[in-house]
Amino acid sequence: MAKKLHPSIKMMKMIFFSSPRSVIFLLLSAMLLFGHAPSSPAQVHYLSNGSPWNRKTEAGPDAEVGGWYYNLGITGIRVQLMADAPRHLPVKYVFADSPAGGKIHPDDTIIGVNQQSFQTEHKNGYGMDKFGADGPILEFAIALESCQAKSGQGMLPITLVRRGKTEEVVLDVGQEYGTYAQSFPFDCPKTERIRHQLYQYLVDHQGEDGSWGIPPQDTFAPLALLASGEKPHLEAVKKNVQMHARTTSAEDDSWLINWRYMAAAIVMSEYYLATEEKWVLKELEEVYAFLISSQYINMDQINEKVKETHPHAYPKDEIDSHGGWGHNPGFEGYGPISMLTAQGALAFALMHRCGIDVDPARHQAAYNFLQRSAGTNGYIWYKDQPAGENDWADMGRTGTSAIAHQLSPYQDDVYRQRAHLQAKVIGQHPQSFPDTHGSPIMGMGYTAVGANVAPGYLRQLMEANRWWFTLAQCHDGSFYYQPNRDNAGYGTDSRIAATAVTAFIFSIPKGNLYLTGKQASDHY
Repeated sequence: MAKKLHPSIKMMKMIFFSSPRSVIFLLLSAMLLFGHAPSSPAQVHYLSNGSPWNRKTEAGPDAEVGGWYYNLGITGIRVQLMADAPRHLPVKYVFADSPAGGKIHPDDTIIGVNQQSFQTEHKNGYGMDKFGADGPILEFAIALESCQAKSGQGMLPITLVRRGKTEEVVLDVGQEYGTYAQSFPFDCPKTERIRHQLYQYLVDHQGEDGSWGIPPQDTFAPLALLASGEKPHLEAVKKNVQMHARTTSAEDDSWLINWRYMAAAIVMSEYYLATEEKWVLKELEEVYAFLISSQYINMDQINEKVKETHPHAYPKDEIDSHGGWGHNPGFEGYGPISMLTAQGALAFALMHRCGIDVDPARHQAAYNFLQRSAGTNGYIWYKDQPAGENDWADMGRTGTSAIAHQLSPYQDDVYRQRAHLQAKVIGQHPQSFPDTHGSPIMGMGYTAVGANVAPGYLRQLMEANRWWFTLAQCHDGSFYYQPNRDNAGYGTDSRIAATAVTAFIFSIPKGNLYLTGKQASDHY
């Protein structure tokens, strides 16, 4: 079970998410002034070898930073979390052209905001007892957004220690963005302002070949631009779809390939459903043929080396792993996994809507795999067995399964019931949202769209992670890939991935994709 929040932090969250912005400063300051409940020892789930802090990206604006640190929003500050400094934020880097440039310096240690020291120790990392951002990270996020409200005047007082002396520095972060609405991301002017900036960022950073880098970006960047409903962005989407078409075929022996084909199937399907451009259907037929060939169906497909290299993963019977997809076709290594299998079920559902003749037995085999993966609470585990009847952790698999079931072409109500159960468990346990296995960016996108299948759960997810969207926004308007358990994709570019998934999530309320609730056959 996840540990309960300290009363002070719980109160902070209630104030942050429910109170009018005009009284946030008063309530927060009073709460901190009059004390807080004793905190448990700091929990920072990072590795003794220096990971993730010692990881670097060699591309994009963060190549100069020298490590994978937490971004403190539009201030331009990067910090590290340390278990032995549980109420401090050691500064590791400051962007020269940011509000903190020339005012905050590496080796400074931030110890408070708004004339108050940080009150709660870190709780941040991977695990049910560590998910979330309680402590200085959350307190800083609250202060940063609050100062951008009309009552905050755009000024952020920061208390720090510099060369052994305590000082206060006031940053002018401005009020250009304001604060997120209580209905965030729905009916939210700040969300809309940011969304349009992110669309342009994606257009400006698309590769000449139409790609944004790797499958997560080549899923959520084109889907975000397609979801915009704006014709000027359609050219960038079409370039990406053409890239998918050029790089896929009915037969392919590339490595780690199923991720790329799932991205192609989903993006190309949504594009066809929006435009009805006939040339796309032939390309979809090829992708479908490949996905059929790469789905694990019988034991003849097992790589002979599996018994030697992964003896514990070797299927125990014909049902074990049946109907799933792994990193590569058939059964190699540890075999099919839920994240790819859920994408396969989703791809088949979208392809069916495009008019592709999807084999219902193959489609049902994928759904059966996911059902074997689910606990009684709907949470989807890594492979086709539940982690525990009511356990939970990262929700990317669960969200992907939820939208795959919601879009099932079959009439049985059980598919929609499973989708709602999975959306519910996401809403009940939103803390793991930005920290998922494999590609956290992919996990975030699918968690959000899965929560959206049932009213209210996306709101719960977003409210619990308002801190992430506040801190991940950079001073240049892009969004940053914050440290987490895994770094899949971080090294290629720390901004495009997070910008793409944020643009996609912020586009969900528009409802312009089948993934996000589109019903009518509206076309460009």
